[in-house]
Amino acid sequence: MNNPQSLVIASRESALAMWQAQHIQAQLQQLYPQCDVSILGMTTQGDQILDKTLSKIGGKGLFVKELEVALQDGRADLAVHSIKDVPMVLPEGFALVAISERANPFDAFVSNHYTRLEDLPKGAIVGTSSLRREAQLRARFPHLTIQPLRGNVQTRLAKLDNGDYDAIILAAAGLERLELHNRIRHVLSPADSLPAAGQGALGIEIAAHRTDLIATLLPLNHAKTAACVTAERALARALGGSCQVPLAAYCTADDAGLLTLHGLVAHPDGSVVLNANAQAPAQYADALGRAVAKKLADDGAMDIIQAVLNS
Repeated sequence: MNNPQSLVIASRESALAMWQAQHIQAQLQQLYPQCDVSILGMTTQGDQILDKTLSKIGGKGLFVKELEVALQDGRADLAVHSIKDVPMVLPEGFALVAISERANPFDAFVSNHYTRLEDLPKGAIVGTSSLRREAQLRARFPHLTIQPLRGNVQTRLAKLDNGDYDAIILAAAGLERLELHNRIRHVLSPADSLPAAGQGALGIEIAAHRTDLIATLLPLNHAKTAACVTAERALARALGGSCQVPLAAYCTADDAGLLTLHGLVAHPDGSVVLNANAQAPAQYADALGRAVAKKLADDGAMDIIQAVLNS
């Protein structure tokens, strides 16, 4: 089915998720001008439960589940996700068939009164929904107070503007996609906040039995991004990565196709931070992820992960 007549994209209904779905919709319409590409907006469990941190309610898979049901029962042909929200092991019966070109992979510092993390005074309240960010912030800036922050981008910004936080940390890509560049005071370097696996990239998921869609969607795959994300997700998968574990993975590719992968596992209180990195050609992306995971495991990552999961 290289020239489909119609395609339905399943998407969450948040402004950012809809932007992402519309971005893929526009690409598909350009590829297949005669195709009717529509979006099925849905509210997921992850969008409904806002009074608890993700790590306490079952993780980021809660943003994906309802969309997968729509794929399974044929209401939608494909789902568009932020790759960092997609569980490292997909449920049986589903497949990721394309990873789009990565946008800004880094975290952004957002504040109405301060320019950078370094400017925040002792006891300043920083909001983040991510154990990964929290652990790195606590390690680098132990004098700050880290508080949980849930909700879509607009909700989080409103809480900051309301004075609930002195600063918040968000994914830079989300702010840029929503044309909120002006809210970014500073983009955090990987040394301050190593990104989540897949951060900044979009993934396209289908029901595994829909093999007819693979050739149709393959032109949306960006090879360099896909190789980097494959390495990052292989690292996270090897360590049992989920948002219940403070784990980061960031891979870059040079023009010759050589991948450099950085991985991090930390205790949520910032008391222990493990780093490891390695290089490999793009065709060995998966093996590279597993190799860096092994380095971290050899340094004691599994003890940290076990301690966190048992706490």
